[in-house]
Amino acid sequence: MNITEPLQYNEEDLVRRAQDYDPAAFGEIYERYFNGVYKYTYYRVGDQVVAEDIAMDVFAKAMESIDGFAFRGVPFSAWLYRIASNMVVDHFRRQPSQPALSLEEKLVADVAHPTQLLDQEFSHQALRQALAELTDDQQQVVILKFVDGLSNLEVAQILGKTEGAIKSLQHRALASLGRVLGDGGEVPA
Repeated sequence: MNITEPLQYNEEDLVRRAQDYDPAAFGEIYERYFNGVYKYTYYRVGDQVVAEDIAMDVFAKAMESIDGFAFRGVPFSAWLYRIASNMVVDHFRRQPSQPALSLEEKLVADVAHPTQLLDQEFSHQALRQALAELTDDQQQVVILKFVDGLSNLEVAQILGKTEGAIKSLQHRALASLGRVLGDGGEVPA
């Protein structure tokens, strides 16, 4: 091993180091898992700023509570996603309906590529609208599986369900999304 290369720790070693208050370990946990947690919260709440806030809160909560985490056959990432799921639920309880920013307000932030941003915004909006038609469990399966790229086993561990239940939820969710999106791939108005 080259001494200048960063050390990569397996998940258990990394968590144990973080439990021993090693700031570098928690930094690596953040680097490993932030993007997945952020994407998960974004697709659940539909707002970039709120998703960033929730994702940051997930890691603050994890840092506060890491001493209580123990490996029991479930990956550490599942614990983080459960924290994220609970925080999303809490968000919706506190903010039952918030007005969304207009598309114009969102475009102001990135005037360099407004056409690309507009296309991306419509794609995300169509997906969020279609996801809203699914049950909460179906939404989580679709986001964890297809947005975050997790396996059925990982999704099952995060949601506390069997792999068979995840496959069933996935099948029903995809069938519902197909009906909602229709042949054109757009959400009906």
